[in-house]
Amino acid sequence: MPTFNPVLKSLVTCPHCGQQKLETMPTDACQWFYECSHCHTLLKPKPGDCCVFCSYGSVACPPVQAHGKGCCG
Repeated sequence: MPTFNPVLKSLVTCPHCGQQKLETMPTDACQWFYECSHCHTLLKPKPGDCCVFCSYGSVACPPVQAHGKGCCG
C-alpha cells in the first residue's frame, strides 16, 4: 500500500483584502480561526468546510487530502 504524504503548506488568501500568506497546516487538528496578518480580519470556515485552509487556502487540509471531502474531526 502506498504511503500518503500530505501537502503541508497552503497559500491562504484573505477574502477581505487579498493578502496572501504561505502557512503550514496542522496535521492533527482543524484550524477554525485565522487572523489575516494585513487587515486583521478573523477568518472562519465557510459553511460546509471543516477549516480555514479548506475555505481560503490553495490546498485542502491534510485530513481532507487523505480522506476526500468531509470533516477533519
